Amino acid sequence: MINTFRQDLDTGKKYETKILSIIKKKYKNAYIVEGYCKEWDIFVPEKNFGIEVKFDGKSKDTGNIVVETHFNNKPSALSTTKAKYWLITDGIFYKWFLVNDIKKCITENKLKAVEFVGRGDTKVKKAYLIKKNVILKYSL
Repeated sequence: MINTFRQDLDTGKKYETKILSIIKKKYKNAYIVEGYCKEWDIFVPEKNFGIEVKFDGKSKDTGNIVVETHFNNKPSALSTTKAKYWLITDGIFYKWFLVNDIKKCITENKLKAVEFVGRGDTKVKKAYLIKKNVILKYSL
């Protein structure tokens, strides 16, 4: 399980770096926040906002995007983010969302959170499994 966690972390970092290189074309001072930061992955000082990069490769098979809200009974991800934007990718599609629009998707579609132990995890997470065709309607 630790190897899976490490692989997932490395994959996430790869996509953060890729997205940062795109953002830096417009915002030269943007940077990846090093270490653990529950608020965002990338910060754009020129505009004073953060971006969270979410990679969900498994969604290519399941058709669902996982939007986590709690891990080990503690608020996480969507519950703790202070990012203005989330970039969600499965490695093929890249979609930008305002965080408030993800919350709006959950509310408007009356989605119910589920609990499960994710691959590479040892603790329970609570998350929404949102069909891609549903969440994509809320992308920018």
